[in-house]
Amino acid sequence: MTTLRKLGTSDLEVFPLALGGNVFGWTADQDRSFAVLDAYTAAGGNFVDTADVYSAWVDGNQGGESETILGAWLEARGNRSDVVVATKVSQHPDFQGLSAANIKAAADASLRRLRTDYIDLYYTHFDQPDVPVEEIIGALDELVKAGKVRHIAASNITAERLRASLQFSDREGLARYVALQPHYNLVSRDTYEGELQDLAERAGLAAVPYYALASGFLTGKYRPGTEVESARASGAAKHLETERGRRVLDALDEVAEAHDVPVATAALAWLAAQPTVAAPIASARTVEQLPALLGVGELTLSESEIGRLTRASA
Repeated sequence: MTTLRKLGTSDLEVFPLALGGNVFGWTADQDRSFAVLDAYTAAGGNFVDTADVYSAWVDGNQGGESETILGAWLEARGNRSDVVVATKVSQHPDFQGLSAANIKAAADASLRRLRTDYIDLYYTHFDQPDVPVEEIIGALDELVKAGKVRHIAASNITAERLRASLQFSDREGLARYVALQPHYNLVSRDTYEGELQDLAERAGLAAVPYYALASGFLTGKYRPGTEVESARASGAAKHLETERGRRVLDALDEVAEAHDVPVATAALAWLAAQPTVAAPIASARTVEQLPALLGVGELTLSESEIGRLTRASA
């Protein structure tokens, strides 16, 4: 059995891989999404990450498709209390920004789509620096007091704004961020390491990194001379053009081979071993893609292997 990890200072215990819901209603229709969710939870997974905006970028979509599919699945399976549901506010076409009124209206809309009366982890998706942290935290605290949200978190926020938010929560005795969702992986380390990671560590926040596999690059399927059919292929392939990208792939190949695991599993295991990281996020549009992701729960890298990957990605 994979050991669950405590999420920061909260009472939530999560599987060491968060299942990304960005593909639900985009590259995975409802039937395929249900199959992925079933397989993930059957393997012990309990942490699903979505956002109210997923997947408004698809022609014909309005935003909220991912939450709607997840809500239908939770209702069909009758397992709401077994799943830690994380969603986000600020980017839905009808609920833009982080004003207090918008946060509360967006949360109610998310609850309706998710067919639940509470959200386990509610993120501010993209910070809005022109809205005072006092207004944002105040609105989030009201949701917690109302029982609509259990814990709050932040994504895409500067260290300065995060510090101000935490200080305000502490000073006023209001709900306090327990987690942070940064862009972080082996080929994108400066997006988290440094001031933001140091602050998270001091404040007891858990990191739940997105783009954990660099849009698929860290699965190892992108190699010189290969063509990959994927909605995110161009973003992933650019890493092949950098010396660092090629160094990272070489190091991942060695580590993965030593453990007889897929390259993606090794990349996620490096991330899961980093300070503050509770659970990387990765999505699967098919059940066949899941084992390489779920393997992070079983793989512990040695200090020398972590060091090898850290040096390769420098």
